[in-house]
Amino acid sequence: MTLFEMIFLSIALGMDCLVVSFSQGLVIRFKRHKISHILALIMGLFQGGMPLISYFLTGFVFDYIAPFAKTLVFGIFMFLGVKFIFEALKDDENVKPVRLGYKVFVLLGIATSIDALGAGVSLKLTSTPLLISCAIIALGSYLMSLVGFWGGFFLKRFNTKYLEIGAGIILIFLAFKALI
Repeated sequence: MTLFEMIFLSIALGMDCLVVSFSQGLVIRFKRHKISHILALIMGLFQGGMPLISYFLTGFVFDYIAPFAKTLVFGIFMFLGVKFIFEALKDDENVKPVRLGYKVFVLLGIATSIDALGAGVSLKLTSTPLLISCAIIALGSYLMSLVGFWGGFFLKRFNTKYLEIGAGIILIFLAFKALI
């Protein structure tokens, strides 16, 4: 695989990171700089780490996770999407902003990076340099997550109730996309 192909692979794998981070940028209202980098780091680490795992455990990991991958991703994204919409539709004036902990970010990192398991298999089959490929994938996902997060944040100037519903719809869309 050429450098150009590795960059293209990084962009393709990072698209889910961008969309998920966009939805987080819409709803996170505290410590945005810190949270955006932590979320991007988690996304990048999982996107870069999954090919590393599957490269070495090609048959074993992929065979056991592949049958459940779509269901796992669907469940995580659907749960989060419904949670965002539910929280946005509450009429209570004292509703606190949606606050997602690091555990949720790890779940999002796992959900968005399951596709990257397949990348490790293709890296092994094409004898592509592993560490360079994983670094490019991780960096690409990190940068795309930051772009997505801050893109979502700058759209916050609109009524946040509707943006939170939009973020929930994006996550639900990703849930159904995972089933395809």
